[in-house]
Amino acid sequence: MSRTTTIIPIPVLGRHGINAYLLLGRRPVVVDAGTPGSGRRIHDAIAAHGVDPADLSLIVLTHGHIDHFGSAAELRRLTGAPIAGHVADLGPFRTGRVRTPYLPTGPMGRLMARNAKLHERAEPFEPDLLVRGETDLAGHGVAARIMPTPGHTAGSVSVLTEQGDLVAGDLIANSFMGLIPGKPANPPFHDDPLGNLASLNRMLDLGPTRLHVGHGSPLEPERVRRWAARERRRLSRLHTAGRLRTRPADG
Repeated sequence: MSRTTTIIPIPVLGRHGINAYLLLGRRPVVVDAGTPGSGRRIHDAIAAHGVDPADLSLIVLTHGHIDHFGSAAELRRLTGAPIAGHVADLGPFRTGRVRTPYLPTGPMGRLMARNAKLHERAEPFEPDLLVRGETDLAGHGVAARIMPTPGHTAGSVSVLTEQGDLVAGDLIANSFMGLIPGKPANPPFHDDPLGNLASLNRMLDLGPTRLHVGHGSPLEPERVRRWAARERRRLSRLHTAGRLRTRPADG
């Protein structure tokens, strides 16, 4: 099969506020399913790119937050495609509710944690493919792998294509939820900030060419590396001071 996988952003909110992604190879794959009620929008965006939504081979969910799995059940009904999600985020998928309280990474997260929409209940579902480790997607038509990247949530994953594009979910974001394009930043929440940073550094060690994120425009790896080095120092100071909040593994 072709080693080239084309990455197409699907805006779910604003131009870059919340993104899903269409991956085009021998067959199409979608990464993430947006907020509740956005399944039809994603379906129609797939069609607008000349792809029959009925040909969709898989819906990959990067993690168990409402803005990434909110329309998964709807999109599965509309396309017939199976859903893949990591076993460690099975609780939110099965209940339609995220783990709370949210653990903010800064002022933006503290503000957003009060937003009622982030506490809505999505339509619950059972994933068709439970991800437990690195998972090859060649059988689903794209030259790519699902890579576990825990930290943002316990079951967070990214998708790495063979040519080096990393569809990174909320491993990293653009500043202010994408309002400052190209500037790396934390998303509003992390369950385990140090664990997430370790996952980000593992992905950077694989030499990605670009990072395609859930909130914002694509990020250049070298700029992310410089940000990650600063973030390591900041988190170390917080950890030493006993001010770094982390969700327990079973929470």
